[in-house]
Amino acid sequence: MSQKEMRLPYFFAVLNAVIIGLSFLFAKLVLDYASPLDTLTFRFALSFLLMSVPVAFGWVKLSYRGKPLYKVMLLATMYPLGFFTLQGYGLQHATSAEGGILYAFTPVVTLIIASIFLKEATTVLQKLSIFLSVFGVVFIFVMKGSSIDLSNLLGISLLLLTCVAFAGYTTLARSLSKQFSPAEITYLMMGIGFVFFTITTFTSHASAGTLHHIFAPLASGTFIVSILFLGVVSSLVTALTSNYILSRMEASRMSVFANLSTIVSMTAGALFLGEEVTIYHLIGSVLIIAGVIGTNRLGRNKTNQVNN
Repeated sequence: MSQKEMRLPYFFAVLNAVIIGLSFLFAKLVLDYASPLDTLTFRFALSFLLMSVPVAFGWVKLSYRGKPLYKVMLLATMYPLGFFTLQGYGLQHATSAEGGILYAFTPVVTLIIASIFLKEATTVLQKLSIFLSVFGVVFIFVMKGSSIDLSNLLGISLLLLTCVAFAGYTTLARSLSKQFSPAEITYLMMGIGFVFFTITTFTSHASAGTLHHIFAPLASGTFIVSILFLGVVSSLVTALTSNYILSRMEASRMSVFANLSTIVSMTAGALFLGEEVTIYHLIGSVLIIAGVIGTNRLGRNKTNQVNN
């Protein structure tokens, strides 16, 4: 694929990183009004119902006949089901800083899984670039005084599994892009997430006798605006663009863009929450950007030869 044809996938990859970085800010806001599980229910209900409109009117064409639907269901167990469930329980036993450090290793896990199952080849310089990007994220967190407390073994284990879940999703989605369109994969993902989290939430509230609490957060304008961003932009848009990117780009190359979200999150915190930006934030950001560029530029000739 020519460099010109890669402009849109690159743009979407950067856009996804920006959205994910901003989503941390909105996620903090909604948790003042609803539990993590309730929030996920609203997110995926909104995503699925919104995408159902163009599907119902025939504006988005979907065709699942004769296709391996079980593979997409397996995909959905990794993301969104596995990823968000493991993350939620993991953060109950570990800190958000530990979660940020461990999530930074997702590109490394993706590199390993994609090389095994997709036979994706990366150059030595690409591998070094991926590790450079990971180091940039870890550097920022460590310089802030964050570290990994090995006594939180359960939380750390669950958060490491989120890396595996997301890496598994990117790898399998890359494989399924040959059989399904990005819209077909996304619609099933959103639908399965909607059904799972809705049933789980209503069952949980019913057993606790708190069904009347489910829709209480909708009385807040802040919650509505935040959940609109998380449901429409952070869930639906990123799923569509991610599945499109994976139909055009190797999983290992796409995954490293996720570390750019650390820079966006840091910038958003400085602009909207008054958080301090120091020299080590800038150094870490340079390392992250250099790693992303290196991953996608240093192996270009080799990638083009394979594609041609």
